Amino acid sequence: PACLPAAPKLSQRREFSSWLTGWFSKTPAKAVVAQKTPIKVELVAGTTYRWCVCGRSKKQPFCDGSHLFQLTGLSPLKFKVQDTRTVALCTCKATKRPPYCDGTHRSERIQKAEVGSPL
Repeated sequence: PACLPAAPKLSQRREFSSWLTGWFSKTPAKAVVAQKTPIKVELVAGTTYRWCVCGRSKKQPFCDGSHLFQLTGLSPLKFKVQDTRTVALCTCKATKRPPYCDGTHRSERIQKAEVGSPL
C-alpha cells in the first residue's frame, strides 16, 4: 500500500489561519497622522485625484500606493474637481470633509499626536 501523508492536525490549521489573518486582516488599519498642517495644492478642472486615506504615502496629500505595500486594507479617495482652484487638502487624516481640510488639525488631539501615529 502507498504511504499517504498524515492529515494536518487541527492546531496546525488554526496556526495557519491566524498567520493568514495577520497578513490579510479583514479589519482595515487605522489611518496615521501624516502631517499636522494641510497642504495647499492647485487642482486642475476635469482631473481625477487620489487622496491618501491611510497617511502612509510619501507623496502627501496624494496616494503613492503605500496602503498596498503595508497591507492597510484602506484605499485612496478618488475625486474629480469641476473648477481649477487652489485648496487646502488634509494631511492629519481626521477631517470630517475629506479630502479637504476642515481645521481638525488644530485640535489638541492632533497636535499632541506623533506624526505617523494612528488616529
